[in-house]
Amino acid sequence: MIQALFQEKLQVLNVGLSSFADSIAMAGGSALQIEWAPPAQGQAEVGRDLARLINLSAVETANQTAFDAYQSAQPVLRGIGIAGQVIPNMADRMILHSGPPIAWRDMCGPMRGAIVGAILYEGWAENLAKAEAMASGGEIAFEPCHHHNAVGPMAGIISPSMPVWMVTNTINGNQAFSNFNEGLGKALRFGANGPDVITRLKWMGQVLAPALRTGVELLGGMDLKPMMAQALHMGDEVHNRNAAASSLFLKRFISALLKAHIPAADVSTVVEFIAGNDHFFLNLSMAACKAMLDSAHGVPGSSMVTAMARNGVEFGIRVSGTGNRWFTAEAPLVDGLFFPGYTTADAAPDLGDSAITETAGVGGFAMAASPAIVKFVGGTPQDAIDNTMTMTHITIGRNNAFTLPSLNFAGSPAGIDIRKVVDTGIQPIINTGIAHREAGIGQIGAGITRAPLACFTQAVSALANTIVDG
Repeated sequence: MIQALFQEKLQVLNVGLSSFADSIAMAGGSALQIEWAPPAQGQAEVGRDLARLINLSAVETANQTAFDAYQSAQPVLRGIGIAGQVIPNMADRMILHSGPPIAWRDMCGPMRGAIVGAILYEGWAENLAKAEAMASGGEIAFEPCHHHNAVGPMAGIISPSMPVWMVTNTINGNQAFSNFNEGLGKALRFGANGPDVITRLKWMGQVLAPALRTGVELLGGMDLKPMMAQALHMGDEVHNRNAAASSLFLKRFISALLKAHIPAADVSTVVEFIAGNDHFFLNLSMAACKAMLDSAHGVPGSSMVTAMARNGVEFGIRVSGTGNRWFTAEAPLVDGLFFPGYTTADAAPDLGDSAITETAGVGGFAMAASPAIVKFVGGTPQDAIDNTMTMTHITIGRNNAFTLPSLNFAGSPAGIDIRKVVDTGIQPIINTGIAHREAGIGQIGAGITRAPLACFTQAVSALANTIVDG
């Protein structure tokens, strides 16, 4: 029997150094190289922390509790409010921003520019110089949107007078908020703060917001989850492609708008604004995802990620079982397609709260539903499918409310598990816009980036210590 074994052609699976496989091939054998690396990039202490969490029943039970809360959440648009009146614990001279906490002196150009614009919008300063002096002089409090149940794309700026979407998870009552999407071009979220930007923001507060409030009230609210699910079937991934979702919103909203007692001129401009902005639904998608994930936050022992966010300097994550602590690393640059005249040298590092969509299993995690997105972020339709499939290796399960036609209507992978990220080395994928590093120039491209592994290694060690200490 052993003799027969030696007479067969050698078939080898090689794990480790590829040079071993090369030697076998040179000798006439067949070797399949298995891509493998030690967990946590070989960090021994993190590896030991990871080992304590793997197959731990307390973590598995906690993750199922968190994932069930996320999956059962029903985000409903209940209305439109004024940020300072409806967002919890928002002070009079406070401005919310995207990503983890950051001081003015450390902020990137687009965020500083957007804050200056918000100060001008609020009327707290007469000109750019006085607004910058106010921001740098300690007269304004800066806090992350996430600390106030809110999210905002790119710079993510929300100031007290701005109108915001009010989304409620009707299963357990938690709320989430987001600002309005201004459209493309020079916009506050990219750091633009010229007169045209301020004029648009004021129109949004004085005309758009009242019209939206009236329409939503007449409709009795809007269920956002079914709308997102339908958009996935129509080619969106509800992060960088929202053409279908924005159209579905307008289709539903316009009947109520026409029934409302609103001046015809205002109805016309509101419809024109929504119809002309394919990203209009993005901020609603983000608020819905925030509401779903907040319902899963705070489960002791859970290794499920409940937020990923970037401020243009740092990338941060929060984990259900570690409270409101941020785990941060340097924000990466985005690899993608640039508009003519721009290159990576012009780009700001990754920026915005919009990665809440990937955290909730859409966006980059649902790229398989949106083959057209590759024309915007780069790659091929097969890359979009591969990106989605790869994410199944680092998630707790699939969200069967968000099904993907190209995968035989399988649910999108959801519930990022910090243990699986560290164990496999697979970093969560994010498709995103690229902002110019200087304030006010705006979007200069779009592409793909990945959450830094260091955020997850920190979180694994923190969770392991929490469980041991507990």
